[in-house]
Formats: sequence, structure tokens, C-alpha cells
Amino acid sequence: MSVLRLTCSPRGAESESHRLSQFIVDGLARADAARGRDLVEIDANRLPHVDAEYAWALGSPSDPDGDPAGSLHQSDHLIQSLVDADYVVIATPMHNYTVPSALKAWIDHVVRVRSTFSVTREGKVGVLADKPVFVAVASGGLFSGGEARQPDFLTPYLKAALATIGLKRLTFFSVEGTAMGGQALEAARLRTQAEIAAYFADAADALAAVAVQAPRGDSLSSTDRP
Repeated sequence: MSVLRLTCSPRGAESESHRLSQFIVDGLARADAARGRDLVEIDANRLPHVDAEYAWALGSPSDPDGDPAGSLHQSDHLIQSLVDADYVVIATPMHNYTVPSALKAWIDHVVRVRSTFSVTREGKVGVLADKPVFVAVASGGLFSGGEARQPDFLTPYLKAALATIGLKRLTFFSVEGTAMGGQALEAARLRTQAEIAAYFADAADALAAVAVQAPRGDSLSSTDRP
């Protein structure tokens, strides 16, 4: 199986969200152990924001001729890695109630007209084959439940953005209140780790079946995008 992990925290592998995502990656490996694991890592913090050529291309009625360059080339690569994956794991902090700029940069590269969605009279329609997407979220404050002290714009935004390209099977796990530290943080970690373990204990057979049956996306070259 192929797992694409996107790391969005500026702290990288030392971050709480990356740590949490490893429990998801390990759960996927156990659920689909027969096929082994191919883990593809993308550090979203290294991604450039889209450039002027990319903006011109999206505003044009058709893609430019010739080999893509700059942000268009980067976009092609990121879209292909998404197409090739059986599972997607997004490790992200919550920054100012929503996604960090690194994750937004990745979204801008992969949510692309004529490549991952088409525009119809009814609106935008995703063209990617749906697949499981797991989101590991770390937040300094509390944003869910009765003790929430801040809004959550990350969850609805990410659901809407990925649904635009056809990815609708999102599962979220979060460690909240990381700023509290100490026993409160450790308790939050243990709760979420237990949730992940329970999820994969219940979903192992279904996930393995999905990975075997789901069609792999065809290569999206610069000349044959939908």
C-alpha cells in the first residue's frame, strides 16, 4: 500500500501533529500488513506558494502549451503523488483557528481546475478517485466539546477544500490543549491514541478491502488532464 504523509508544522518531525500522525501510519500498516508499506513524505513547509504563471494558467480557458515550469511543475508533482496514494495522512497544527500557511500552500497546488476538478453548470466537480484521508491535528487550545474555548475553522475548511477535488472520506483525530503541557497534555495524547487504536481495530477489514479494490488513478500529465 502507498501512504502519502503531509507534514505541515514548522517543527516537522518534532511536532505534536507529526507524532500523532505516526500512530495513524502504524495503524494503516497493521490494517493492510499483507501488502507492506510505501510511505511517501512531503514537508509542506518547503513548498513555494503559487507564482504568477500558475495564476495566469488557472485564469485561462486551457492549460498552456509546452512543459510546465515553476509552480505548475510543482503542482503536477504534488497532484500525481496524491493520485498514486492509497491513503493520505495530513499532520497539521491549528494556527489561528484554521490551517497553517504550509497546508494552504499545498491545497492551492492540488485544488486545480482541469486537473483535479472541473467546472460545470452545477458547480465544481472533483475528478480524483475518493480515498481515505486521515487528519492528525494538534492545537494549543481546546476547540471541541463542552470545554471548547476557541472556534474550529480548520475542520470545515479542509472538508470543503478536499471535497472539491473528490476526497470526501476524511477522518480527524486531534490532540487539544497542548499549551497546557504536563499531565493534561499526556492525558490528551493517551485519549487520542486510544481513539486511533479503537478505530483501526474496528476498521481493519474494511480498510484492507478498500485498498485492494480501489482503482489507482491514471497519471495526470500536462497534456491529458481531465
